[in-house]
Amino acid sequence: MDALHVATLNIRNSADRWAERLGLLLPDMAALQPDLMGLQECVYPMQQDRVIAAAGEAHYGVHRGWAGRPEYGNSLLVRQPLSARDVARIDLGRNRAAHRAVVGLRAGTTVLIAVTHLHHVPADEDTRLQQAGALVDWLAAAPATDARIVMGDFNAEPVEPAYLRMTEAGYASAHQLANGREPSVTWPSALQAAMIDTDGTPGCLDYIWVSGAVRVESCRVVFDRPHPDDPGLYPSDHFGLSAHLVVGA
Repeated sequence: MDALHVATLNIRNSADRWAERLGLLLPDMAALQPDLMGLQECVYPMQQDRVIAAAGEAHYGVHRGWAGRPEYGNSLLVRQPLSARDVARIDLGRNRAAHRAVVGLRAGTTVLIAVTHLHHVPADEDTRLQQAGALVDWLAAAPATDARIVMGDFNAEPVEPAYLRMTEAGYASAHQLANGREPSVTWPSALQAAMIDTDGTPGCLDYIWVSGAVRVESCRVVFDRPHPDDPGLYPSDHFGLSAHLVVGA
């Protein structure tokens, strides 16, 4: 069996006080140092994912999965000495995508890890359902592993069809398993900025999904601390999630 620490965060690209937010993101990442980290809304020319990966003592491989345009999308950080293989990407439509990789763990188990970000318009539940369906069908055809982990910003609350599609495909929410409920809110944080997105009602939109031979030891909300002198400054407009797992259990 292998212990595995995974985390996810939508970093809100370069908008909404990025330079100030980075000063909160880096110490939180330096403290967290997960084995696998999924990031959404990365602006690649700014090297946002690589800057976050360099926050602490650990060294990370960076694997990108563009969405909508080549300079923007999701990123998977893999903490050395772990490494990724069989990296692949799928276009989910509406400028959304997912990418996956197989990671071999220290005691010999393997995981399929995927990072995604689904369509954001609150009323477009059918679009997210189609994207979630395409995602799970694509993952079903991936190389066999002991466990599968899908993480990211699904823009879907637990009552939505996209959430149900994930559970029907055999995935369970790590936060639900660990705590008996989902977080009440992962978007929005209390970030205040001139162009902040206010389209939608507060709710749980972000998830770490698990399937296969994996046990969830704990799962919690992270990247949720404001600046001590500015209650309107947060690392992102989303909160992140962190989960400690045991693979092969």
